[in-house]
Amino acid sequence: MIHQLIFAYPRPGLDEDEFHRYWVEEHAVRYAAKIPQIRQYCVDTRVELSADEPAPTWSGVAEIWLANEEEQLASLQTPEFLEGARIDEPRWAAFWRTLVLDTDAHVVFDRPDAEPGVKLFVLVKRREGMPLTEFRQYSRDAHASLMGKVPGLRRYHQNHTRDGAYGIGEAPLDCAYQLWFDDVAAVRDAVRGNEFQRAMADLATFTNPRYVHTLAVRENWIIGPRPADA
Repeated sequence: MIHQLIFAYPRPGLDEDEFHRYWVEEHAVRYAAKIPQIRQYCVDTRVELSADEPAPTWSGVAEIWLANEEEQLASLQTPEFLEGARIDEPRWAAFWRTLVLDTDAHVVFDRPDAEPGVKLFVLVKRREGMPLTEFRQYSRDAHASLMGKVPGLRRYHQNHTRDGAYGIGEAPLDCAYQLWFDDVAAVRDAVRGNEFQRAMADLATFTNPRYVHTLAVRENWIIGPRPADA
């Protein structure tokens, strides 16, 4: 299963609230959700954690699940994409600020009974010279054990960029961590806590701090949620 993450930002002249509304209520429903190969589809809209946080690099994330590379390629050749979703995107998104990552999901832990309201993305690029296999192993084992201790954490996934992105060079990012919490207040408490700070300090030992990005979001399910292998 391919877990595709599409990070997007409003086109010039469109404020973030309208960007979110159009994405969730118009683009997602009228266009993207009609692409037949998409198994699951969620639009994550940015939430502000503090009034003084820096301007965001992205204002939201589309999460798309596709069965395999063949269905992914087929989806890009459908009229629903070519004559619908692709044509609509410039109406609301700054395409030059879009980042697409095709990932393989690694579930560190998942509590099915939890219904968290806010999710934190932590995006990373491994430090220069570190082999990709070493990065993935350390991330899944040593680093995961630290981040998994953060109080209030309900679910924790690591989405590692797929091997195909490295075929002719380097991928822009190597992993997107997803951390679920009950609400905005729980995220604020977590990021100020010692356990999160300890995990972020560990992150600096094996990633390039220049390319670490964080983004807090709310999920808006368009297709799903259901098990990704359904």
